[in-house]
Amino acid sequence: MKQPDDVKLSRDEGDALIERVKANTLTEADRRVVVKLIELWFWLSFALTEAKLSVKRLKRLLFGSGRSSRDDEEEEPPAHGGEDSSTEPSPVDAAALSPPDEQPAQADKPSEPRRGHGRKSAQAYTGANVVACCHETLGVGEVCPACGRGKLYRLPPGVELRLDGHALLSAMRYELEKLRCSACGEVFTAPLPADAGSEKYSAQARAVVVLSRYYLGLPFHRLETFQAAVGVPVADATLSDLAEQVADCVYPVFDQLIYEAAQSELFYHDDTHARILSLLIENRKAAEAAAQGHAEPLARTGIVTTGIVAQHGERTIILYFSGRQHAGENLSQVLEQRQADLPKPLVMSDALSANTLTNEAEVIRCYCLFHGRRQFDDIKEVFPEASTRVIEDLNQVFHHEAHTRKQAMSGEQRLAYHQRHSQPVFDALKPWLETQLADHEVEPNSSLGKAFTYLLKRWSALTRFLSVINAPLDSNTVERALKLIIRQRKNSLFFATAHSAYVGSLLTSLLATCVAAGVNLLDYLVSLQEHRSAVCRAPGAWLPWNYTEQLAPA
Repeated sequence: MKQPDDVKLSRDEGDALIERVKANTLTEADRRVVVKLIELWFWLSFALTEAKLSVKRLKRLLFGSGRSSRDDEEEEPPAHGGEDSSTEPSPVDAAALSPPDEQPAQADKPSEPRRGHGRKSAQAYTGANVVACCHETLGVGEVCPACGRGKLYRLPPGVELRLDGHALLSAMRYELEKLRCSACGEVFTAPLPADAGSEKYSAQARAVVVLSRYYLGLPFHRLETFQAAVGVPVADATLSDLAEQVADCVYPVFDQLIYEAAQSELFYHDDTHARILSLLIENRKAAEAAAQGHAEPLARTGIVTTGIVAQHGERTIILYFSGRQHAGENLSQVLEQRQADLPKPLVMSDALSANTLTNEAEVIRCYCLFHGRRQFDDIKEVFPEASTRVIEDLNQVFHHEAHTRKQAMSGEQRLAYHQRHSQPVFDALKPWLETQLADHEVEPNSSLGKAFTYLLKRWSALTRFLSVINAPLDSNTVERALKLIIRQRKNSLFFATAHSAYVGSLLTSLLATCVAAGVNLLDYLVSLQEHRSAVCRAPGAWLPWNYTEQLAPA
């Protein structure tokens, strides 16, 4: 809304104008003033509304949005209307997979709470050391000592678990006996045991340092103080060197992961803020030089960490890149390694310009529908009627998506289901949005108008899942992947140099990909270090999902 002209009235002039309005004796000048006052009133109401929304956004930025009922869900917003909601989708059966003009026959029953006692089974402890305990006096085939008639035979072993605790880095002190000849003075030192190893820090010790720093998010200084507290002091600089030694062993696998990711069918990507001390210092020096007229200011001062989640069939590859390049540029570089004969991949992100690729024509662009819904969540207190209409419609769509996941539908079944149940929702929503703007029911420059425009401008990309198989609805996958980087940033504050940021991105990418593949992180890092030559020769054979084949005996 355009700001109206200023109206200057003294108290006396205002009182006189009120009297002329009451007496219906307005002059032409009075009418112009009254029109300006009315325009000023509407503009002031609009400005106060926008200011209220801005304060709300600032409050959420500073203190968070607080816990809501959606925190207990996976990622889909709940459908409004309670248990009687008519939008409840039906289970997948013959009717659900029937032609699109047929509707679901019945509503889903509320899911039962997950049963369980909270304890994990013995099979869950895949990293536990196994110790076989045998009877000291009895064996298979011997006479039963209880009845004296039958013979003993073997059953599956019983299982008992014992959990122990250690420092992150533990130390073994070997005291080597020394003997000296009384005649010649020759000194004879006892040898180390065979299992002592040849290095002060073992491959497992280095792997534990990497896990502590880049998975648990513990900064090196905190690790140093912890190790000193448990009697095994290690300097933070030494811990940093140990992590870099691991990175030196595994970087060929990281490069191979980038190549493998480039061949994927679906990508999620997004940025989060990062702090790299050397780049921050560079920004400050450049700003000071520009202020003094000695140099041009830097074209780009932002520092981010990009998260890329690539899904290739059943495999998920997670990559991180830290520096001045934004998500669109980093994903464009990854896609440069894509084979030319492959079809266009699906690319999901929010609608920020930083996520735009160098060549958008080479991908099928999808935008996050949940970000579109969030536009109305922010303003529903000020514009309750219109916002509630959009939120409830989009909640139906997310509820349908949750149903397809619960029923484990294939890509074709999911597409048909959304076309049957979600397409009518959008077919009714889009004309309503356009009519509201066309009939000036909504101020285009207001927060509500901007939210309407956000949806309409990106309608095709927001509804890609209605026309393309396996197209996602939201970017929550990469949002969850970025939590690993955010945890590090909150604990460690910054990387010292761009090189240390690269090391962190490399190692975190490997760890996140291993977690997605269900691989034991410690065993994997130890294996890559112990077979460094083989890893450098053929990194494709040492990826998280196939490295155990190289460890198996021929």
